[in-house]
Amino acid sequence: MTVRGDFDEPARPRPDLVIGREEVYAGAREHLAGGGSVLVHGPAGIGKSAVLRALAAEYAESARTVLRCSATESESHLPFLALADLLGLVVDEVSDKLPAPQRTALESALTGRGESTLQRDGLALRLAVLSVLRALAAEGPVLIVADDLQWLDPASAELLGFAARRLGGMPVRMLCAVRTGTDPQGTPHDRYLRASPPETLAVRVNPLTRPQVGELLARRGHTDLPRSTVRDIHRTSGGNPLFALELGRALAESPTPPSPGEPLPVPTSLRALVLNRLEMLSAEARRTLLVVSAGARPTLTLLHAAGRENAEAETASAAALGLLATERETPGIRFAHPLISAALYAEATAQERRAAHAALSTAASDPIERARHLALATTGTDPEVADRLGAAAATARDRGAPSVAAGLGLLAARHTPPDVRPGPDERRLLAAEDAVTAGDLDLAREIAREVLSTATEPSDRVRAWMIVIDTAGHAMSEVDAAFPQALADAGEDPRLLALVRYQLAWRALLVEGDFTECRAEAARAAELAERAGDRRTELMALAFQAQTETLMGHPDAPATIKRALKEPQDPRAACHHNGAGAARFRWLIMSDQLPEARAAVTTLLREARRRGMVESEVHFLRGLAETELRSGHCGQALELARESLRLARDTGIGEGASAMLTSLAEASGGEVQRGLALAREAAAYAEENGDLMYLSRALGALGYAQLVAGDAQAAVEALRRVRELERGLGITDPARGRWHGDLAEALVRIGEPVEAQDVIDVTRTRALRLGRESVLAVLDRAEALVRAARGEHAAATRQLTSVQDRLAKLGYGLEEARAAYALAGLTLGPARAAGSSTPGPTTYDEASRLFRRCRALPWLRQVETTAAARPAAPPLASAALDTLAATERQVAALVMEGATNREIAARLFISVKTVEATLTRVYRKLGIRSRVDIVRLAAERRTG
Repeated sequence: MTVRGDFDEPARPRPDLVIGREEVYAGAREHLAGGGSVLVHGPAGIGKSAVLRALAAEYAESARTVLRCSATESESHLPFLALADLLGLVVDEVSDKLPAPQRTALESALTGRGESTLQRDGLALRLAVLSVLRALAAEGPVLIVADDLQWLDPASAELLGFAARRLGGMPVRMLCAVRTGTDPQGTPHDRYLRASPPETLAVRVNPLTRPQVGELLARRGHTDLPRSTVRDIHRTSGGNPLFALELGRALAESPTPPSPGEPLPVPTSLRALVLNRLEMLSAEARRTLLVVSAGARPTLTLLHAAGRENAEAETASAAALGLLATERETPGIRFAHPLISAALYAEATAQERRAAHAALSTAASDPIERARHLALATTGTDPEVADRLGAAAATARDRGAPSVAAGLGLLAARHTPPDVRPGPDERRLLAAEDAVTAGDLDLAREIAREVLSTATEPSDRVRAWMIVIDTAGHAMSEVDAAFPQALADAGEDPRLLALVRYQLAWRALLVEGDFTECRAEAARAAELAERAGDRRTELMALAFQAQTETLMGHPDAPATIKRALKEPQDPRAACHHNGAGAARFRWLIMSDQLPEARAAVTTLLREARRRGMVESEVHFLRGLAETELRSGHCGQALELARESLRLARDTGIGEGASAMLTSLAEASGGEVQRGLALAREAAAYAEENGDLMYLSRALGALGYAQLVAGDAQAAVEALRRVRELERGLGITDPARGRWHGDLAEALVRIGEPVEAQDVIDVTRTRALRLGRESVLAVLDRAEALVRAARGEHAAATRQLTSVQDRLAKLGYGLEEARAAYALAGLTLGPARAAGSSTPGPTTYDEASRLFRRCRALPWLRQVETTAAARPAAPPLASAALDTLAATERQVAALVMEGATNREIAARLFISVKTVEATLTRVYRKLGIRSRVDIVRLAAERRTG
């Protein structure tokens, strides 16, 4: 039986009701599924009712009786109204089970007949509500759904609380929502929690993040909003979904978007939330608050400097009304919610706003702030104001705040007369380039297209075309029409032609997949830029040529990198994600120089962050994550990869590439299923953009994740496609994708050793030519599996033992652990089953230790599952340790502690080669083949 109150529920929760509420929703669901009750709380408009409806729609089906009420402020003075909503339709069903005094008191309260009150019939009413719930629960589970508890009439709230505190043991669950303040540290929900069933879970609904606000707006039809506008909506709404949707609607209905530096238009529906409190302030206090609203970092000192003499008293009265929240530890002043500031500014007249900005243009201490306020206080064009704004933009750029520089540049363009130099278009293009640096590609593209619609200067037009092409990212095929127009605008100017040729090099790579053409265009761009004296474009073209040669396995790559690193350097190119530093990092990581690669990319990341270069930051985070992954630091790699993906999703930059790298990190150190999902997402991005380069990387990540998940057949299908793609692209360096060993291993698992050996032989030839030692070691690991499949167990064991040691020396911790895992499987698998007497490892302890050291959790789970399915191996005699010489015993003892060969050498003051020779003698004397047996012997001795 379901009883509805005064609002209807959807049969199923709509997807957009729980955007960004996955954790809240999951925790509440788990608690409700266990028979508990849930209290959802948060500020107005935050989405409590949405979560409540979604949960109620799901759990109503499992209840025999659903009781609902939703209170309103206007009706909160009516006694017993909420109680009537909850019980009015079910009381007849159970009234005959109530004692007469309880029945009479309850009927009087619910119908309004008689004069029942809590003072007169308090005990009878309390017991009656409890008896009704007990009677309903005796027939089956009961779910009580109550929204807006803060508006419950006091009588109903008292009765419901009395019953709730005594519901222990009964199949009655309460699902309630209550409005609380905006301060996450506040606990006004406590009194409602005390009136709830025992062990009720209190769940706070927090503000949405910027990407979640963007998703919400998109699902409600606001799909064309630039990311900068979404950022402004998120900031103004404070992450409140109701406020965000209202702001989005107001923008959609506004005939003109706000000018640079101005806040969003605030609809009347939201202004009403705060204006009634503003009316309680004096006119002077409201003017003071307007100055606070216009300022970037308002303080009492700033307000005094801006002419607000009674700032202390006026801000104190605003704080008393809940409009301001004065900072306790800093002198800053902030509004209780960003919407209050926006509504106050929107309500002011244009003259009042200009007056506030004019006061701040002299009061602010920061030159950037002074220039911004001067611009907002000035109407029409003014070359002096424009110059000051241009200088402020340069200062912001130097401070590593390109987004601030972009906003100032647009203000400068607005105040620049058409007949001066630099002109309005030139200032707009500089602002667009700052926006690209800041990762605001939508804004940059919008500015460039605006310039193209009016500009006639070839240099301005070519710069604008370059921004349009650059903001397309890997989806370069979508802007194919721009290239012939850019070439036509460039004419015979070598400086302009160099810019276009550089982008044509990228097109050859991303759209055509033609490495030869890409290299030729990059070299042509470098030559043209050198002739024109454009050092920055020359360096960028040389760096791109070097990266292309590295991927091709071209012998000129080191020389080109050296040319790109020659002085003089351009600071912007030096730490650019396509600059010479990035090319050198790629060369280092492909050449197995992991410590050097880590140092290089860490320096690049630090400098990119200092300069506010968002796209470069995303790129270098991926590079550092990749370096840590190769080094076997899977946990650290996973954190970096996830950070890169968060930033990529937030800015819309490099989402496919970051998803690909995060897939590898998840499959190595996180959750395999998430790794699979991310790899498929990355492949979909690449397919959509026609980007064959990243499609091969994404499919390589997918094949790896499928191998870790145990689906060898799917891994083979994905990696075979990678092989075909790279053949077509002309990629010959196996260190680029490192998928070859995984394909060979997967082929062995599905019973295709001949094809596996062919993959190994072809790849080995290329790896030997390029000196890719780690690739050769991984290929040897795969070849050992091929040999084992052919029955050559002794040779396979020897090969794997050598491989594990080589990978350890190179610093590839995860690959070393995989070799130990394969080695353990040889003698515990088909070889042991066939009765082979080949000595070798007899447990998975060494593989487990190495995977645990790497924090390679998916691999560790795989080892534990495999080990649990194997029969126990017969023990070796621990007394054999006593036959070792003194140095041999020392080395063996350190091995038992888990020390590496390098660590043993350092502690015993001997060389690594001496450690290796000593371990060889230890293995021979003990009749074993692996370090893991020494560890097991130590364990036997401790337990013996």
